[in-house]
Amino acid sequence: MDATTHVRVPLIEENQAEGRLAELYEEIKQATNLPFVPDMFRLTSTRPDLLEAVVAGYKGMYLGGVLPRPTRELISAWTSKVNECPYCVGTHNFFFRAFGGPEEIAKAVESASSVEDLPVDDRTKVLLRLLTKLSREAYKITDEDWQHALDAGWTREELLEGFFTASMFNFITRMVDGLGLGLSVAASRVSQQEIPTGGDR
Repeated sequence: MDATTHVRVPLIEENQAEGRLAELYEEIKQATNLPFVPDMFRLTSTRPDLLEAVVAGYKGMYLGGVLPRPTRELISAWTSKVNECPYCVGTHNFFFRAFGGPEEIAKAVESASSVEDLPVDDRTKVLLRLLTKLSREAYKITDEDWQHALDAGWTREELLEGFFTASMFNFITRMVDGLGLGLSVAASRVSQQEIPTGGDR
């Protein structure tokens, strides 16, 4: 069955894209290193002006930056788990694995009920606890929470990047779920791809 059957907006196929949309589709494939445009991007395909913002956000999260790519992908997958979006968990567990993240951690993200269930070090748990709070009740984050993350060894620049990535995923998961794409991990074409040998993309 077509995984996009229940999507509430039109999705323009790659072979039907013209003008600026066709250009954005090519940018997306280059940025993701995938042979197709993930359906998350196609949610705004009828509005290239909105898609521009989504692509800019993606590039801000993943191209360049100070955090290792597996860390950024773990943040993406975990924030998706917190927001109960299996489509996004599957997609970013794929990228986490593709950039060298351990399978054990990816599998744990799928089933964990809290950060404490994840087989990651204490420093990473401090960050993920803070980003969980950002997703669930950002207004309750205190200076003490921020300082605790600094004391755990995260720099302000790293924390800013982590906050940006988690905040973007609070936006993305709501778009994906609200528009009907996030019903299951099976809806993610990305998650069905074979992990590159050696975890190197």
